[in-house]
Amino acid sequence: MTTFPTERIHNVVLVGHAGVGKTTLAEALLARAGAVPRAGKVDDGTSLLDTEPESVKAHISMSLAVAPFEWTATDGNTYKVNLLDTPGSIDFAGEVDAAMGVADLAVFVVSAVEGIEPQTELLWRKAAAMRLPRMVFVSKEDKDRADFHAVLAQLQATFGSGIAALELPLGEAGTLHGVVDVLSEEALDYDASGAHHTEPMPADVADEEHSLHDALVEEIVSGDDEQLERYLSGDTPSVAELERTLAHEVLDCTEFPVLLGSAATGVGIDRLADLLCELSPTAADRTTTVLAGESTVEVQADPAGQPLVHVFKTIADPYIGQLSVFKVLSGTVKADDKLVNSSTGAEERLHGLFLLRGKEQTPVTEVVAGDIAAVAKLTNTHTGDTLAPKGTPVRVAGVERRAPQYGVAIVPRTQADDDKLGNALTRIQAEDPSLYVDRVEETRQTVLRGLGDTHIQVTIDRIARKFGVNVDLAPLRVAYRETVAGKAEAEGKVKKQSGGHGQFAVVNLRVDALPRGEGFAFKDATVGGSIPRNYIPAVHTGVEETMAKGGVHGFPVVDVAVEVFDGKYHSVDSSEMAFKTAAAQGFKDAMEAAGVVVLEPVSLLTVTVPSAYQGDVMSDVNTRRGRVQGSSTNEHGEQVIEALVPAAEITRYAIDLRSMTGGRGQFAAQHHHYDVLPAHLVEKAKQTLPKQH
Repeated sequence: MTTFPTERIHNVVLVGHAGVGKTTLAEALLARAGAVPRAGKVDDGTSLLDTEPESVKAHISMSLAVAPFEWTATDGNTYKVNLLDTPGSIDFAGEVDAAMGVADLAVFVVSAVEGIEPQTELLWRKAAAMRLPRMVFVSKEDKDRADFHAVLAQLQATFGSGIAALELPLGEAGTLHGVVDVLSEEALDYDASGAHHTEPMPADVADEEHSLHDALVEEIVSGDDEQLERYLSGDTPSVAELERTLAHEVLDCTEFPVLLGSAATGVGIDRLADLLCELSPTAADRTTTVLAGESTVEVQADPAGQPLVHVFKTIADPYIGQLSVFKVLSGTVKADDKLVNSSTGAEERLHGLFLLRGKEQTPVTEVVAGDIAAVAKLTNTHTGDTLAPKGTPVRVAGVERRAPQYGVAIVPRTQADDDKLGNALTRIQAEDPSLYVDRVEETRQTVLRGLGDTHIQVTIDRIARKFGVNVDLAPLRVAYRETVAGKAEAEGKVKKQSGGHGQFAVVNLRVDALPRGEGFAFKDATVGGSIPRNYIPAVHTGVEETMAKGGVHGFPVVDVAVEVFDGKYHSVDSSEMAFKTAAAQGFKDAMEAAGVVVLEPVSLLTVTVPSAYQGDVMSDVNTRRGRVQGSSTNEHGEQVIEALVPAAEITRYAIDLRSMTGGRGQFAAQHHHYDVLPAHLVEKAKQTLPKQH
């Protein structure tokens, strides 16, 4: 592939709900551009862009794919378009975030049959927050029940001003055969090869087209004072002038062109490629925000500037090692260049550069600012890292990492799996930063957290396939604790004095409850040397170790005040071990005498849903032993419900909320406090305790 100047490189991400045809559209663009001999198909597993076996098997995209193609537009110039195809499932939203972070335009693919679906709305908001320019492509215009006008009205109602239809369909569903170019007022009829020719405007769309044309021209010129003045004086700008103005408005995120077509029949695909090149920003048009110490700097994509590289995706390949997919933010990067990782300080050598198209790798000697490429074996660099010249420790601000929504405990199947698990998890996290791994000592579990059950299951499959590590899943244990319900005293005694060196210690102590969250307080109240000072630390340790091992019910003990007020010792037979053991026994007895309660963690659950689901969510919270704290309305008119809910009741909430709201609900949960577990649930909680070995 030819090296293109920065001002002719377009980085375009395809986003939208699952099943709208993003990958199929990408395949159609590649085929129409001649980048591939023919378009692959998702359903039969021949897609160039769904490269992993899990995606092929499930017939859905699970990771972002890079698909560059060259296109000679109607202005006579040839451009390079780096298509970034992304998954539609919320389980793989981390991939979408990464792609949006390096794109200069987002094309929202919306089905002409289903219209706007939940993920489309959420991603639109994210793009708006990022100030990412947007277009809309209404797909599946050839399918039964396709209705462009209904979808256009829905787009305008949902996303407000700026939605500008540049095309109308000629025919629809089974009769789709072309599009109307609203700006030039031409009817374009398509043949079986996907090429089009101009035909007279059909009478059944002429009036609508002319009305839409006038409205579109007014919409465009209203954003340019000079053109508006000319227009009001009766001088209508040319189509080329209108397109240039529209391109500026797309860059400024004030206009969002709407196109249509069918990836299956080829209708509208060449028009989409033309307008991606003519209306969307190039890599030279937008800057990237980087952090330099405490300040932020806007970096221009200047090929002559200092080299700056942002790694936005990592692929863990079991055969060739780690592949790092990157965008050059500034400068020109050449093979064997040395740059420094701004996060780790490690120097990295870019041994071999290559362009990716699905699995295909094309070696290149240099990559200019604004372009996307890949490099192998950057051992100390992971997704999100920035590579810069030595002495220039700047890093890309990046897209905020999503909080994990769903977790499972993983258990290695064999000792061999256990030996390799740590390395496998490290490498899979490098590939997918939306995964989190915790070793929870309190519950003795390794917990894998992600964005949903499908995300977790696919990760388990990838660990087995790529690294040969098999794990089983186990339910998450809740970190229950226990504390004393009142005050009590007890005596702990160790006495072994028959023959030889003996063991002797007596510890008298009292326990009392502390306020929630206070932890542990220890007081030495002995007088007269009943326990020598050098043995008091052993008493302290004996109590603390017993608290950690578990109290009456086996859960760690918290929020207890322990006072040692008396004891006995022997000048020969007493020892630190004896006092430690006596303290442990005395503490256990005192706890039983005081009575105990089990504490459960309670989370602050914040749920955001459309108003129609508010009642269902609140009712569901009540069934989970939750207490609604209040609700409010956010800027999008949605209800934000806050509730305190026991953590044990929301371990599968990511799955349940999606089911309850049709995917329209979002939530966040964070630990809030510990509260007393109802007595009738204590036995059930004890069943989750790890087996003692």
